[in-house]
Amino acid sequence: MSYRVPFVNYPEHYRRIWDETMAALTDVLTHGDLIMRAHLREFEESIAAMSGSKYAVGLNSGTDAIWLSLVAAGIKTGDEVITVAHTFVATAAVIVHCGARPVLIDVGDDYNMDVSRLEAAITPRTRAVIPVHLNGRLCEMDRLMEIAGKHKLIVIEDAAQALNAAFDGKKSGSFGLTGCFSLYPAKLLGAAGDGGIVVTDDENIAQKIRLLRDHCVERATGDILGYGFNSRLDNLQAALLNVKLKYLPAWIERRREIAARYQHGLGGIPGLSLPPPPAAGRYYDVFTNYAVLSDNRDGLVSHLTESGVETIISWPKPMHRHPALGLGHFRLPRTEKISREVVSLPLYPELSDAQADFVIGSVRKFYRV
Repeated sequence: MSYRVPFVNYPEHYRRIWDETMAALTDVLTHGDLIMRAHLREFEESIAAMSGSKYAVGLNSGTDAIWLSLVAAGIKTGDEVITVAHTFVATAAVIVHCGARPVLIDVGDDYNMDVSRLEAAITPRTRAVIPVHLNGRLCEMDRLMEIAGKHKLIVIEDAAQALNAAFDGKKSGSFGLTGCFSLYPAKLLGAAGDGGIVVTDDENIAQKIRLLRDHCVERATGDILGYGFNSRLDNLQAALLNVKLKYLPAWIERRREIAARYQHGLGGIPGLSLPPPPAAGRYYDVFTNYAVLSDNRDGLVSHLTESGVETIISWPKPMHRHPALGLGHFRLPRTEKISREVVSLPLYPELSDAQADFVIGSVRKFYRV
C-alpha cells in the first residue's frame, strides 16, 4: 500500500544527503578500507565525545551492544538482571544468553521503568539492572543510580532509542557502566543496515568489548585471549554514519518541532493520551517515536490506515505474554494496558508540516473533534 504519510521515508532521507553519502562510500571502496579502519575509529571517537564518555566501541547491532556489555561485566549463570517487559525482546534475550534470569518490573506513564518498583525486585542474586530509555526519553536516572549504588548493582543502559537524549543535562549512556545504542535504519542515527555502539568510561570494559567483538584476537600480537564473537561495525557503515552524524542535532530539533506540533494539535482529545511535551523540565527528549495511548487503538489504526497514514504498534502483545519466553509469571498491569492502547504516529525529520497536520486532522476526524 502506498501511504500519503509513511511511517518512515528512507528514499527522501537519503535524497537529501545523496552526494555526501556516495562520496563517503566511494572513498571506502576505492581504498578497500572495509573492516576496522579509520572511518570506524573516527565514528567511535565522535560518539564518545557526543555522549560525554571516554570510550566507544562499534558493533554489529544494538543487541550485541547490550549482550557484550553483560559478558564484559561478568554476568553469568545464576545471576538475576532487572529490566522491563515494554521493550523489544532483545533486551531480555541477551540476559538469557548470558545464562542469567530476567526479572521484569512494570513501567510508568512515560513507558519507562517505574523506578519506585526497582528496590522491591532486588534479591541476593541480583547483579545488574537494564533501564530502557524508550521513545527517546530517559528513565528517572538519579533515583535509579542511587538504588543501584546502594545495592552495588551494575547498570547497563539500553539507550537504543535515545541517542543524545539527556536527563538533568547528562547524556544517555553516560550514567551506567555502559550505554548501548542501536544504529538500525529507523533509529535517530541509522545505518544502511544493522549496527550498534557501546559507550563507557571504564577502560577495562572498553578493552574487553573490543576483544569480544573480534574473536578475542589481540591484533598487535596475534594472541587469542579467549573465545569471542564476530560483532564488528563495518567500516562502510561507519563512513556513512560519519556523514550523517553532523546532521543529527538538526534532525533531533526537527523531531522536537513535530512533537510540539502534535502536542498542540492533539492535546485535550478525550480518550487520547499524549507523551510528555518537548519542554519537559529535567528531560531532553529526542522523540525517536511519538507514541500515544488510545482508548480505541485498533479502530484508530484502521481509520488512519484507510486515510493513508502509516502507524506502528510497539508491541501489541507484551513480552511476558509470549509463552515461548517463559516469563508469564510476571504481573505487569501497566505494561499490558500500554500494549492494548499504544500506537506510534509518523515522526521523522523529513516529515513536512503539511503531512503532520494531515495526521492531526485524521486523528481528530476519528475522534470527531
